[in-house]
Amino acid sequence: MNSEQQSNDLHYFWWLALVCVMGALVYLLSPILTPFLLAAVIAYICNPMVAQLSAKKIPRTIGTALVMLLLLGAFGALILIMVPLFEKEASRLIAKMPVYLDILRNTVIPWLETRFNLNLQPDVTVLKQAFIDHWQSAGGIAAKVLPSLTSGGMVIVEFFVNLLLVPVVLFYLLRDWDLFVKNIDEMIPRYWHDKVNELAHDTDRILAEFLRGQLAVILIMSIFYITGLWFVGLEFALPIGLLAGILVFVPYLGMIVGLILATFAAVMQFQDWNGVIIVWVVFGAGQLLEGMVITPWLVGDRIGLHPVIVIFALLAFGQLFGFFGILLALPVSAVLLVWLRHIHQQYLESNLYKS
Repeated sequence: MNSEQQSNDLHYFWWLALVCVMGALVYLLSPILTPFLLAAVIAYICNPMVAQLSAKKIPRTIGTALVMLLLLGAFGALILIMVPLFEKEASRLIAKMPVYLDILRNTVIPWLETRFNLNLQPDVTVLKQAFIDHWQSAGGIAAKVLPSLTSGGMVIVEFFVNLLLVPVVLFYLLRDWDLFVKNIDEMIPRYWHDKVNELAHDTDRILAEFLRGQLAVILIMSIFYITGLWFVGLEFALPIGLLAGILVFVPYLGMIVGLILATFAAVMQFQDWNGVIIVWVVFGAGQLLEGMVITPWLVGDRIGLHPVIVIFALLAFGQLFGFFGILLALPVSAVLLVWLRHIHQQYLESNLYKS
């Protein structure tokens, strides 16, 4: 083995050592990394808008403030629209519960007993009376839940602290994005510079395609499910359609969860198979539209995240970073996949593999 080959293998060793050190740091610092990672992802998405404002001679600090005001306005509008709607839907659901319990006792349970030779005699009278007595107070659900959450212990306090840190970190990341990129570029050893630049460009391309495409898929599929379920007359089309649309970033999960909830709602509402079949048609059409048209068009198949990898990433990042980790799991996994492809290619070309 000549000296050049030894030098190449040594560089691969340092790359491996660097990856191990970074992995250990992420694990040890996971309790405090969450707001920084979330802010970095949002800054990456919003940086092109700040760059466009900067190109129009608007100072980057002002541009950052304008973009953050836009994000804050959009988030506030979403909260103001969605919270009352969900409170209304929750009140309707609780008000309908006595009717659903009657259907369960008089229709569903006799059918199950006849079909499967079971003996089911649940006492639903107490539950029905409880719903009749207390459903009127459901209108203030949010007002009653929030005070109890704030007194729920250090976990809730930590959640809100992280939430407040995100805009602070986001502001500085957006304002100094170019400076951070320049400093990181200057720290890279010149021997690795070309390869790191290639890796960074591939990561940027894949991550941009994934994040912006996936957000568009969620928006389109949420509108499709809500509209489709409303068109067939399902009472709880809004919450079920919105949940099914948001969960499409996990393969098949949005369709499965939405289908189960919509089937239950359709059975209780229509009490015949015609209504249930129409709901199934909506979800079948949505699955075909998402899998064959929307996702290939907006996201593409170049990311290559297998469903098993997606599920593992969601569980792993949720364990490490909590709720925000679930939001970060897929974009970070897309980046790691790009890096692993490069590492795999370098390994196949190394003397360690060929020998």
